[in-house]
Amino acid sequence: MDYAKEALIKHAEWKGKFRIVGNAPLNTPDELAVAYTPGVAAPCLEIQKDVEKSYDLTGRGNLCAVITDGTAVLGLGDIGPEAGMPVMEGKCALFNRFGGVNAFPLCIKSKDVDEIVNTVYLISGSFGGVNLEDISAPRCFEIERKLKEKCDIPIFHDDQHGTAIITLAAMINGLKVVGKKKEEVKVVISGAGAAAISIAKLLLTAGFKTIILCDRTGAIYKGRENLNWIKEEMAEETNLNCEKGKLKDVLVGADIFIGVSGPNAITTEDVKTMAKDAIVCACANPVPEIYPEDALKGGAKIIATGRSDFPNQINNSLVFPGLFRGTFDVRAKEINDEMKLAAAQALADLVAPEELCAEYILPKALDERVPKAVAKAVAETARKTGVARL
Repeated sequence: MDYAKEALIKHAEWKGKFRIVGNAPLNTPDELAVAYTPGVAAPCLEIQKDVEKSYDLTGRGNLCAVITDGTAVLGLGDIGPEAGMPVMEGKCALFNRFGGVNAFPLCIKSKDVDEIVNTVYLISGSFGGVNLEDISAPRCFEIERKLKEKCDIPIFHDDQHGTAIITLAAMINGLKVVGKKKEEVKVVISGAGAAAISIAKLLLTAGFKTIILCDRTGAIYKGRENLNWIKEEMAEETNLNCEKGKLKDVLVGADIFIGVSGPNAITTEDVKTMAKDAIVCACANPVPEIYPEDALKGGAKIIATGRSDFPNQINNSLVFPGLFRGTFDVRAKEINDEMKLAAAQALADLVAPEELCAEYILPKALDERVPKAVAKAVAETARKTGVARL
């Protein structure tokens, strides 16, 4: 199938990937009076007395805002908020299909951090949570941080944390296959944007010790010139041995390569310089940092990509529907690191020991067990860590 051609046909046919469907019957005068005026005044007054009742008397508690400014849409870059709408609609459809979460796309026509933050804050009372999407780095970090400070609902940037969670799940199972320990492996990450930095942070939180981030210039290390503020922060936490050079230079001896950058970033010859039984996660879409067959020629033991037509797809859709389902089920105040770690472990555990192999380290994207398992783990962890309100 020519997916691009078919997508244009279907998008024109659908005219939107979801629709609003009424939940209240409106067929009689009594039904109208209960759902709207005069009956609706009663829940309004209850919410006025106690805003928390907005979760019980409206759909807020199961409604997620999917927010973008259109500056980092898929691999397309800064294409604008309107052009990002098909992706946001798709995200909303996935939320509902896999998590039973209602979601609404909001594409903001601004690149100003404070304008975006204030816009989201002003409408936050209508939602149970916010999913930030396709916002370029480093502004995305600042937007998320400021929203967490201002809002009393969970704020989650999926490009950062969803990617980090599914990547960690892949690492948990991948290391089992190759028989290595997280504390002993060397991880090299190609890219230093939202996804790469969040992956590095979550791997560190999970107990990985040796991680090197690489941008277009090369390895990021403490003291390197011309680093922005977030890269300077990461230079304090990663590459503690201050390895220098291009991506290919620091890849020598690495046990794990994680690519969240662009096409053809490494070659078969580069993979040959990695440690024995290397793990290669080449997640750039649609063209990965290296194709699986080329990584295999270089001696890689496990290869994962962001594509559905190769084994071991690193796919955020395995994460966010169940994550928000669990968050909403216990009305969590935030999505903390413990909840992210629990989601990753739940995903990894869905691959049974007897199934686990180099070609199967993650559950499939359409595995119906996934959202329920992730939701359960996230909800339980929210309660354990004291951020649940139910």
